[in-house]
Amino acid sequence: MGSNYSKRYPDEYKRDAIELVRSSGRTVTDVARELGISSESLRGWVKKARAAEAAPVAERDADGRDEELKRLRKLTAEQAKTIEILKKATAFFVKESDR
Repeated sequence: MGSNYSKRYPDEYKRDAIELVRSSGRTVTDVARELGISSESLRGWVKKARAAEAAPVAERDADGRDEELKRLRKLTAEQAKTIEILKKATAFFVKESDR
């Protein structure tokens, strides 16, 4: 059974450990064993780092979708105007050909 004591590690140490997991291609358990830390602690650090990296990507995607939505709405409005002009032109030419 583990102890109730929880050791604090500096952020730089955590970043280095996370980078070692990513760059070595080894399992979290292997790296944790080598560093002498809990594999669950290291797994948690890696998971948090992945979530932190994914969050800005999601925000960028949302911003991109907003821009795309604005562009598509503008295009739809322009096309609606074009359709209205073509309908009026068609009606005009139909009247002219009936004369």
